[in-house]
Amino acid sequence: MKKKQFKITSNQNWCKGCEICVKICPKNVFEMQKDPGPKGYFIALVEHPELCIGCLECELHCPDLAIEVKI
Repeated sequence: MKKKQFKITSNQNWCKGCEICVKICPKNVFEMQKDPGPKGYFIALVEHPELCIGCLECELHCPDLAIEVKI
C-alpha cells in the first residue's frame, strides 16, 4: 500500500521564524533556514515533506498562518 503524500506550503513572506512548526512537528518535516530571509528572519523551510503524516499541527499552530497542508 502506497503512503499518502501531503502537500505542504510555507509562505516565506509571512513566516517570522518563530520555530513553532519545527518544534511541534512529530516527524521533523521543517528546518530553519541557515541565513536570514529578505525581512531579516530565519524562515522555516519544508525540508522533508515526504515524512509528513498530515496531522496539521504545524498549520494549526502557526501564528502567522504561513503554513498550509493539503490532504
